[in-house]
Amino acid sequence: MKSQLVLPSASRDHIRGSIDAPLALIEYGDYECPYCGEAEPIVQAVWKLLGDRLCFAFRNFPLVNAHPHAEHAAEAAEAAGAQGHFWEMHDLLFERQDALEDENLWKYALSLRLDADRLMRDALSGAYAERLREDIQSGMRNGVHGTPSFFVNGIAFDEELNVEGLLAILAESS
Repeated sequence: MKSQLVLPSASRDHIRGSIDAPLALIEYGDYECPYCGEAEPIVQAVWKLLGDRLCFAFRNFPLVNAHPHAEHAAEAAEAAGAQGHFWEMHDLLFERQDALEDENLWKYALSLRLDADRLMRDALSGAYAERLREDIQSGMRNGVHGTPSFFVNGIAFDEELNVEGLLAILAESS
């Protein structure tokens, strides 16, 4: 059964592309999940190919029982977002998935020229815990049980993830 979920919101979601794009892709992901890491270059390629025709949103779904660093990584991405650099941190976390200890997050913040002390204070204090909880609850309401989980124009995408298949389903849904 396919789930219908709320499409990206400019006031709530971290988006790449235009909120008014005719195509919407939402990912529920976990920065420590190896499958999310494998999906990232596919998502990047599709986003680059479709450009202004695609609105891509990332929502946090840290699987804390399986990935002990996922929650702090998600908090760090949100804290970077509060400093105007969500996507830079997002990309860096996926590039360095095997190094998500708190000291690594601090170094990544420095490398992005963020206020690393503020970022770590926010990440470790749970300043974005409610936002993560909202993302997780949204995902669970829409049948997300694992990561990565994708939705194309609000409909669950259950096919094998590859550039060609994702482009085809996006074209079908437009």
